[in-house]
Amino acid sequence: MRSAIFSSKAREEFIEAIRWIANDNPASAQALKNAVHQATRHLGKHPLLGRTFTDLALPPVRFLPLSGFPYIIVYDAALEPPIVLRFLHGARDLPEILRDL
Repeated sequence: MRSAIFSSKAREEFIEAIRWIANDNPASAQALKNAVHQATRHLGKHPLLGRTFTDLALPPVRFLPLSGFPYIIVYDAALEPPIVLRFLHGARDLPEILRDL
């Protein structure tokens, strides 16, 4: 089973987050990279790992918060491998951001 893969938008958001964090704390940026790599491997094996939030997006879209980080992986669990649609900070206005998902 392959790891989940990033859409272009999610990859852009992920890279932006890594760069932002690396400006102040390169070790934390590396830890976030490692956590995301591990999470995408798990999603490839267990695509139903995340939760659904029907007020934000209809299934098969699911949400996986990253343990130890304020980020959420938003992904399509119906595809093989799963596709990461967005990589978002949890403090953002998720209903507004995900309205067009």
